[in-house]
Amino acid sequence: MTDAPGARGTARPATNHPHPAISGAPTVLAGATVVLPTGTVENGQVTIDGTRITGTAPENAQVLDLTGHWLIPGFVDIHNHGGGGASFTSGSVEDILKGIHTHRLHGTTTLVASTVTGDMDFLAQRAGLLSELAEQGEIAGIHFEGPFISPCRKGAHSEGLLRDPDPAEVRKLIDAARGRATMVTLATERPGGTDSVRLLAEHGVIAAIGHTDATYEQTVEAIDAGATVATHLFNAMPPLGHRSPGPIAALLEDDRITVELINDGTHLHPAALQLAFHRAGAGRVAFITDAMDAAGFGDGRYWLGPLEVEVADGVARLLTDGTIAGSTLTLDRAFKRAVTVDGLSVEEAVQALSVTPARLLGMSDRIGSLEPGKDADLVLLDADYELRGVMRRGEWVVGPQLR
Repeated sequence: MTDAPGARGTARPATNHPHPAISGAPTVLAGATVVLPTGTVENGQVTIDGTRITGTAPENAQVLDLTGHWLIPGFVDIHNHGGGGASFTSGSVEDILKGIHTHRLHGTTTLVASTVTGDMDFLAQRAGLLSELAEQGEIAGIHFEGPFISPCRKGAHSEGLLRDPDPAEVRKLIDAARGRATMVTLATERPGGTDSVRLLAEHGVIAAIGHTDATYEQTVEAIDAGATVATHLFNAMPPLGHRSPGPIAALLEDDRITVELINDGTHLHPAALQLAFHRAGAGRVAFITDAMDAAGFGDGRYWLGPLEVEVADGVARLLTDGTIAGSTLTLDRAFKRAVTVDGLSVEEAVQALSVTPARLLGMSDRIGSLEPGKDADLVLLDADYELRGVMRRGEWVVGPQLR
């Protein structure tokens, strides 16, 4: 497969705003309602010293009054294909950085770059490029969504490029990623699926069950083999049935599984989200974007791998048959919807957008919560849950925009 053409939407890309650093002196962010692992604190404070959160404020610290706002951890997105008109699968390094920056403007301070189905040699080449960005700290790792998925549940993936999950080919992608492969989505019922799950588990790579036509029993077998994630639960898998429960029941009932949910109002009915969230609990839900190029960019025509996509009113669909093709979601919108539409508490939303995905990535020692010693990654929201500031590693990506 050759590189697909770039986006053809008419909207403008996100502006590359400067990243003003906090001055040399430590800074106390004071007065906000702060969501901490120990609970929510009104009129709380978080002290930033360089790139980290620190426990005490020295005498020379400057104070920024954030009264009337929420201060929460930066968002962690484990499933994201692009944004700002740029694709992580087919874009140049400059394009990829633009996509990453677009999502940072919306509060995502940690991001795993996802690819879509392509020729194996092409995916291996992309893995090499993305691994360099991971080594530079721009992304947290690489997620291969396809080509090892079911043609029955292919979604917005090119059927002609799909293949069964041969462990040798799975290993080829892992090796190409040079230790930066984070997750591989598999139809584990396909030939080689269970063995590939074991291979991934042995190499410390997350095996995710998705784009699957598996039965309940086949899904249980894959979980027992080491699968730990459900790729965008409900989407691209058999529906829950009372005689044939399929993968959804198996994935929801097992405490070893973290379930991804796309909370954009298009991929899931609110009742389905409530069912998943309250069955699995906040500790097992990771809200994701599954974003494609149009996120933070606008309506128009784009390419998702080799497939052309039409985005209208913010919904992405394949031009050929209308299949939903990823999303245009950003995580600040997912957070606000969780609290204002889905009825989740702010603390539950923080768990699903920051704490749980950070734990899944094995990065809880650095990100996911506002604790001393961790990276100064945080999001500032107003009383209506609108984004007013984003800090990543002690630098303001956005704002702070105070009223």
